Formats: sequence, C-alpha cells, structure tokens
Amino acid sequence: MPSEPNVVLVTGASSGFGLLAAIGLAKRGCHVFAGVRSPDREALVHESASAAGTAVRTVRLDVTDARQIEQAVGDVLAAAGRIDVLVNNAGFGMGGFFEDITDEELRRQFDTNFFGLAAVTRAVLPGMRIRRSGRVINISSIAGRIAQPALSAYSASKFALEGLSESLRLELMLYGIDVVLIEPGTYKTDIWGRNRGFAQRAQDPSSPYYAMSQRLTTIVDRMVEKVGRDPAEVGELICRVATMTRRPRMRYTTGPNVRLELAMRRFIPEKLYEAGARRILRKLFADA
Repeated sequence: MPSEPNVVLVTGASSGFGLLAAIGLAKRGCHVFAGVRSPDREALVHESASAAGTAVRTVRLDVTDARQIEQAVGDVLAAAGRIDVLVNNAGFGMGGFFEDITDEELRRQFDTNFFGLAAVTRAVLPGMRIRRSGRVINISSIAGRIAQPALSAYSASKFALEGLSESLRLELMLYGIDVVLIEPGTYKTDIWGRNRGFAQRAQDPSSPYYAMSQRLTTIVDRMVEKVGRDPAEVGELICRVATMTRRPRMRYTTGPNVRLELAMRRFIPEKLYEAGARRILRKLFADA
C-alpha cells in the first residue's frame, strides 16, 4: 500500500457501517470520499464527521446508476489521483417469503447488493491494477454463509457476493490487490430500520404467508433489540482491515454467536440441522 495517506472510497456512507467506517478512516489520516445516494444526507455525513473531530468529502453515488458511478469515481481520481481502498458497503435487506417476492423486487435487491457493487468495483480496478496495489473490502453478511427463511432475496444476493469475492481475490492477487469479505451478524443499523424493505405482497392479507410475515417482523425486531450489537464494532473492523500493512485474510466474521452458527452449519449433518431448524420454526410460527 502507498506510504502516503490512503485514498478511500466508501459506498453507502450516509449511515450505519459506511458512515462509521468513513469517519473512523478519516480519523486515522485517510483521505476519505463518502459515497452518498441522497443529497439530503450529505449534510448529516459532514456534521457527523465534524462532531468526531474530522472531515470527509462526499460524492453523489447511487450504485445502481452507471452515470453516477462513472462521475463519482472520476471525481475522486481528479481530486486525489488514485483510489487505494474501496469499501463496498451500499446495500439493503429485502424481507419476505420467496413466493411473495416479485421478479422486480428480486432484481432490485440484486441491483444494489450485487450488480451495483460489481459495477463500482469494475470502475475502480483499472487504476489499482496499473499501480499493482489496492484493497477491495466487500461488506457481506452472515446471511451470505447461512441462509434464513424469509430472507431468500437478501441471502441470495450475499451468497453471490461471496462467490464473486472469492474469484476476484484469486484473479487479482498477482496484481497486488487484496479482496476481503467482512461478514457481520446482527447489529443495530438502518438495515433493520430505514433501509429495511419488504416484499409488497408480504403485507397483503391474501398472501398464504401473511401471518408468518407479520410474526417474523416482530421476532426480528425483538432479536435486534435483544442481541443486536453496537455497529461501531464493524466500523472499527473495516478501519482495521483497510489500514493494516500485512495482507488481510479472505474473511472476517463478527457479531453475536456467528462463529458458533458457522460451526454448527459446517459440522452438524444436514438432516439433523434441518430437523433442528424445523422445530425452531414450528415454535416461532405456532400462532401463525
């Protein structure tokens, strides 16, 4: 990595992990460009950075808009000359049982969580490849390793991101470019609030899954409140991975019980795992 301060582009930096990472990296001396989709959120980003005793620059960046990607990356390169670290954080969660999710809703989930991330990465890679130096940090989820009911669209997008990241890491290692996955568990961020989406039919009483969808919403809210951790943990992890001088690992998991969940998924036979899941689901949805 360059000896001068790293130039970092963070997508989805108006809240949650992205905002925390942008501020944390700026406090570490990085030259940070915070990608913000909505213009009315730019002031919040600057105010949050100022309150933390630092400053970041914002760029308008909707990862589903090809023109904005080109403009944002061009603006960063014009201002700083390069991009050393890309933090792909932009994303949202689409809730709903699969049968309730339309093709349009599924595509919208993938457009942001997968295709948008891929497009931003593709725009940044040429400069990294020419310099033979760079780091791409993709914010995935434990849901990209262990699928959950009623999160099929979100899990599918994160599983796809996991596969893309594994391939990219192998493709780019000869060019000195690191590709890293960060896989958070349950944290109290806007993905469970402002950025949470639901399949439209999940809210329709005529859906055969309506009662379970309503029940699941309550369960998730309670779970986030009970076990959801401070998102500052993930912001700190992103900063650490972005600035470490040694080559980072492929994956970093963090959050309540995630290592236990991964171990159970890996070592418990499929038949026993599904039997346990069935018992839990029957208990959760007993009244649905």
